[in-house]
Amino acid sequence: MKLITNQTNLKGTIEVPGDKSISHRSIMFGALAKGTTRIHHFLEAEDCLSTIEVFRKLGVKIERSDSEVVVHGVSGFQGLKKPESELYVGNSGTTIRLMMGILAGAQFDAVLTGDESIRKRPMNRVGIPLEKMGARIETKNDAGFAPVQLRGGNQLSGIHYEMPVASAQVKSAILFAALQAEGETVIHEKEKTRNHTEEMIRLFGGEIEEEGLTVKLSGNQSFTAQEVRVPGDISSAAFFIALGLLVPDSLIRLTNVGLNPTRTGILDVVEAMGGNLTKEASTFSGTIQVATSNLRGTTIEGSLIPRLIDELPIIALLATQAEGETVIRDAEELKVKETNRIDAVANELKKMGADITPTEDGLIIRGKTALHGAKVTSYGDHRIGMMLQIAALLVKEGEVELEKAEAVAVSYPDFFDVIESLID
Repeated sequence: MKLITNQTNLKGTIEVPGDKSISHRSIMFGALAKGTTRIHHFLEAEDCLSTIEVFRKLGVKIERSDSEVVVHGVSGFQGLKKPESELYVGNSGTTIRLMMGILAGAQFDAVLTGDESIRKRPMNRVGIPLEKMGARIETKNDAGFAPVQLRGGNQLSGIHYEMPVASAQVKSAILFAALQAEGETVIHEKEKTRNHTEEMIRLFGGEIEEEGLTVKLSGNQSFTAQEVRVPGDISSAAFFIALGLLVPDSLIRLTNVGLNPTRTGILDVVEAMGGNLTKEASTFSGTIQVATSNLRGTTIEGSLIPRLIDELPIIALLATQAEGETVIRDAEELKVKETNRIDAVANELKKMGADITPTEDGLIIRGKTALHGAKVTSYGDHRIGMMLQIAALLVKEGEVELEKAEAVAVSYPDFFDVIESLID
């Protein structure tokens, strides 16, 4: 697919699609609740549709229309039914890892599997704590690759668990298992990660404690159906934040963007780089406006990383257009996303002329560099594909051809159409 290149003067107002993490969890908690949950501004993208299909196979009635998703809850984990076939999650790491926690205490056997990318991503980081709680899990090999077989009929018990990695997916899987377990589960995080699961537990009537890096939860809780309005996904907004900052003479306004503090690390980075960004925040969401800016390099590390882990590919592009050096470290988690994002970002931006060096735990980027046309690939990773389209908009010489452009549909099916609307 040939990408749009060499643009200036991009102006417009965009409402980005619903938050992917919240969309997943709204289906999960709606399915486990008593009553009917209605979800508005749900992300109609491949990953979230995979979660819907998994729950349908588990006996949950879910209806979709243009305005809402309606989930008829089964009143608890015990209401889920044995699936007649494997539970296929597509490309969704969130679905497979959180479903491991949901099914850890099931009274039936189930198999979770996904596409080629999912079958190369480590699941034992979830399996190890779940087995400590009493789950029985079998995987393809010692690395814990899918397919994942969960054996039913186990009574789970609460645990105290020191998280070896900063991962909201691992934490969430443990929390779902803890909701079925006898006693209390205490999780100690390495760094604070996104807390959508904790917030959703409260929204649906459950109880959970958060204090610093410690999360406490007791089992045998029940949930009541809710009306959920999903805010816009800041991970999707990030690409248009970069567009507004980088494309000459541009002004982009983004509405209804989720501003959960555990997710807004990219805004801190833009501020540190000297970007022209303003925001108007309400309780859970707000409006962000960005304009073309002269950026400077910065260092991104430590506790900031979990708050922007999914935005690091587009932040790397920002760094190529910033004066001076930008260093990203403590980001080993990028290696186990849809692809190895450290290598993928470095390889593809180098093809376009960037001065970028991968390291064991991040990237070193030296700016400011002019980008040129090249044949690039998303590696089947939606965030790499979208980052490369924003990069292409900066190219003044040559064409940019993107292989595996279809991967963008995983989280933002209309992405390329929205880019074109800003040009028209």
